[in-house]
Amino acid sequence: MSYDYAGMAALADPTRRTVFELVAARPRSVAELTRALPVSQPAISQHLKVLKEAQLVRSEPRGASNIYHIDPNGLGQMRAWLDHMWGDALEAFRKEINDSKQKERDK
Repeated sequence: MSYDYAGMAALADPTRRTVFELVAARPRSVAELTRALPVSQPAISQHLKVLKEAQLVRSEPRGASNIYHIDPNGLGQMRAWLDHMWGDALEAFRKEINDSKQKERDK
């Protein structure tokens, strides 16, 4: 399973991660996000652009502004990749434990 890591890269920035977490808590406009953070409106817009390109948020036009929501499709892709990687890691751990136990019995 491959994943292009755009979502991971997008969330690497602490401010962008905070923007994402605020949008995850409930849909918000740029103005709401600007009021919630010590960051300028153009900076918030840029962070949202990166999150949107990474398919982590989507926008819905409402009047003269956009309301940002979590993008379940992009987030689902990231989640599937993480679940797959976690599953592989747990399987490797289980194999290592079993191999260690077998070596102890063989002594």
